[in-house]
Amino acid sequence: MLESVKRNHGTILAFDFGEKRIGVAVGECELGQAHPLTTIRSELNQDRFNTIAALIREWQPISLVVGLPVALDGTAHTMTARCTRFANQLRGRFGLPVDFAEERLSSVEAEEKLRESGHNSKSAREHIDALSAQIILQSFFERAAERTIAVSREQ
Repeated sequence: MLESVKRNHGTILAFDFGEKRIGVAVGECELGQAHPLTTIRSELNQDRFNTIAALIREWQPISLVVGLPVALDGTAHTMTARCTRFANQLRGRFGLPVDFAEERLSSVEAEEKLRESGHNSKSAREHIDALSAQIILQSFFERAAERTIAVSREQ
């Protein structure tokens, strides 16, 4: 578990990596609440990392979280390797700790939430990646809280 989550203090940025878009969410460890932030819409790595660098300067996160896609049965697939590579690039470029959070069905959940809030398919497309990143980060916070409770029960 991340030291930052153990301390319950600091900002975390989360990413829902895609080949065409990257959803970004932000959250505070202390509150355990994630919020959608933005969607990076460039396919060029240099543009993507310039945007991420600006977000890191602005939000000053203590760590990053990358959604790790897996098949429904929990096995890795082609996007799993791409997301792992993206996480390694983040770690190398920005020198921040990077954790993974399973993102199985986060896009489906995001689509459902957008539909429920009255978005049609066109307007939902504008928000789905950032909302998916929020879902990824929120699940990360929830799992960290569960681990903290389990550890305190053991002690």
